[in-house]
Amino acid sequence: MTTEGTDTNGLRELFLLRPGTVYLNNGSFGACPLPVFEAWQHFQFDLECHPGAFLGRCYHTLLPEARERLGAYLGADASELVFVVNATMGVNIVGRSLSLQPGDEVLTTDQEYGPLDRAWEYLCSKSGAKYIHQQVSLPLTSTEEVVEAVWSGVTERTKLLYLSHITSPTALILPIKELIQRARERGIVTLIDGAHAPGQIDLDMHDLGCDFYTGNCHKWMLTPKGSAFLYARKESQHLAEPLVVSGGWRGWENRGTFLDEQQYQGTRDLSAFLALPAALDFMERHDWRGSVRQRCRELICYARQEIGALTGLPPVCPDSPTWFSQINTIPLPKGNIQALGKLLHERHIEIPLTGWQEDRYFRLSVQGYNSRADVDALIGAVRDWMAEAATAEEQAAS
Repeated sequence: MTTEGTDTNGLRELFLLRPGTVYLNNGSFGACPLPVFEAWQHFQFDLECHPGAFLGRCYHTLLPEARERLGAYLGADASELVFVVNATMGVNIVGRSLSLQPGDEVLTTDQEYGPLDRAWEYLCSKSGAKYIHQQVSLPLTSTEEVVEAVWSGVTERTKLLYLSHITSPTALILPIKELIQRARERGIVTLIDGAHAPGQIDLDMHDLGCDFYTGNCHKWMLTPKGSAFLYARKESQHLAEPLVVSGGWRGWENRGTFLDEQQYQGTRDLSAFLALPAALDFMERHDWRGSVRQRCRELICYARQEIGALTGLPPVCPDSPTWFSQINTIPLPKGNIQALGKLLHERHIEIPLTGWQEDRYFRLSVQGYNSRADVDALIGAVRDWMAEAATAEEQAAS
């Protein structure tokens, strides 16, 4: 099966993805283009050639330069950013820093990333705090309704508002800005899990106004795996304690700053962070923020329309970019999901089959290396799965 198409603009060949596969799962693990991968390997090679000199250059020059580039991309100051290996680490840094007390409440939605739900359940169980999930019902049609649904869970005991910018199980953009503003007015700390946001939607940390924001660079920003960031507003940095205490804690050049405490943790490979400028250069060179992102979104809309016509099921949100960009969930009819998974595997189509409440979905990701042929392969698999199910029902009835 060929997945290349004229609408990829030659981007597929710049990635290391195995030929013959239909990779529609960028949202889970990302994919790194060859020029960025080579930059990453170049830094790893330099590290092994002359470890001492390289690490000195890394901490004094290369990392600051990478943070400056990241800050310009995110609408943040470099001094408000530290590199972490993934958004999960960023959430844990903030979660473990808060002095939660018995009866305190951490407010979130019922559409959060499962492993980080577990992190908060663990932290709350140790402190006696409560982890509160506000229901946000599908389909989403009104940002005001979402804001009120979340805010109605705020009480005098709410200490932290923790929200996904783009939800993991339902792949929807939440209207976080107004909620952040309300929380600031009430003195509630805000932490945004932006695992899927950087590279997929435009971000401006100063405009958002949250206390903390953590996001992955290895999903939609094309960096190597293990590259993410934690943003901390200057006024809130004193709240963040280091997850790993090392030389930066009140010791590195006697400063004890947010950056020192979080970034300096002994010997480790920082190459994935250093490859970030190469990823930004790659995206700029190929107009990622413009034509690539727009084409990907058009393919998402096409898939929603065609699969919806097959299943007769309504979408989880309108087509507006308010709700989604390059990742969205598409409802599936009740049926033998295992059979669908087997069919996808046989056709070398990688896409998550997700569930939320009682419903099942595809979580479809479309990145610059994808083509209409990829999406048509998925549509064809759904059509064949439904036809096989209908035939089986007819045979059983007879």
